[in-house]
Amino acid sequence: MANTYFKFKQFTIHQDKCAMKVGTDGVLLGAWAKCDDATTVLDIGTGTGLIALMLAQRSNAIIDAIEIDTDACMQAKENFKNSSWNNRISLINQSFQDYANETGKKYDLIVSNPPYFQNSLHAPGEQRSTARHNKELELNDILSGASKLLADKGTLSIILPYIEGVLFITYAAEEGLYCVRQTNVLPKPKAATKRLLLEFQKTKKTFVDQDLIIESGNRHEYSENYKELTRDFYLFL
Repeated sequence: MANTYFKFKQFTIHQDKCAMKVGTDGVLLGAWAKCDDATTVLDIGTGTGLIALMLAQRSNAIIDAIEIDTDACMQAKENFKNSSWNNRISLINQSFQDYANETGKKYDLIVSNPPYFQNSLHAPGEQRSTARHNKELELNDILSGASKLLADKGTLSIILPYIEGVLFITYAAEEGLYCVRQTNVLPKPKAATKRLLLEFQKTKKTFVDQDLIIESGNRHEYSENYKELTRDFYLFL
């Protein structure tokens, strides 16, 4: 049984009401996305609120966190309320598709750890299935919505499995969003890339391509780069 909470250095994530628990993907994106200059941030599919809270810790931005699932919204609301940054995070219980069509806001940074298991068997339970699969939010919905809501110099940052990430880069270019930074996430040295951390902007720039190895050798023996990226959050680093 998964823990009902996950404690970080500056905040705690309660996750008993939320289908998808704290995982490496969310922590990676929350630590990796560039937010230094962002004044407005949108977190698509916030779930427990993990990424929104990480970005609140790393910046002074005003953050909107959107989530369609009511139970997950209750969970995120609790986690935001108990944090030091509650006055800078707003929770929106709505589909991203509707929000993108209705809001007039523009964002300096949009982030998402999306439901990307498009080709896998559906998980048992409707709530967990919605969280893991793209039935309610497809990748092209993220692209079309982000292209509307990004400020001219804004950034979209997302984490995806390798194959979906490669396809997403192609589809994004068709929407006028160009990949300017890519980090290939490897679980250990010489392993295949499992995840892509991707950054998109509306203007083509010099492409930055890097690797990030999570474990340097034995289980839980983390690489220096991974520790440097996440040390402001994990208690054990």
